[in-house]
Amino acid sequence: MTIQRRSLLLALAAAPLAAAAQPASTVRLRGTIEALSPTGLTLRQRNGERVELALDPRLTVTEVYPVQLSDIKAGSFVGVGAMPQADGTQRAIAVTLFPEAMRGAGEGHRPFDFLPQSTMTNATVADVAVAPDGQRLQLTYPDGRKTIVVPPEAPVVSLRPGDRGLLAVGGAVSVSAQLVEGQPTATRISAGRNGFAPPY
Repeated sequence: MTIQRRSLLLALAAAPLAAAAQPASTVRLRGTIEALSPTGLTLRQRNGERVELALDPRLTVTEVYPVQLSDIKAGSFVGVGAMPQADGTQRAIAVTLFPEAMRGAGEGHRPFDFLPQSTMTNATVADVAVAPDGQRLQLTYPDGRKTIVVPPEAPVVSLRPGDRGLLAVGGAVSVSAQLVEGQPTATRISAGRNGFAPPY
């Protein structure tokens, strides 16, 4: 067993020890597909490590595609990966405009595993305003609110159902993996079309 496979197995197995009543733990992996078959893939992660994953027969594939910041209005439901700023605002790494069917998904503010200290806020847009440092989104959720600064370089994307045709060798993907019968298995994959890479 490779070190990478052993560490992935340990990561996937750890969470249920703390919360045995919850569903199997999920690990988020990000990288580039190096090999692909009908039943599995090899992923080169951002840190250069490779990991082999089985593909769940019920695999869900989501297409990530670019949209404009102007598509986000008051009342939109969004997810924002961001970095906290000294003034209390959050500087967006990327913004996801959720389709209406996903309204309320993961609502709230919490730590995010993309970068050290990064956060994720899934919330409703209360206001959109222009500011010297970029557009500002005022986000509200049941127990709070956040001000998000969206710099010009931050990607803005949305989501729609995809299929395995989006998966290709060389393509950048974000993978949700679980242990299924002791095997690290991809249960969800987010991918872009024609070389478009998910922002995280």
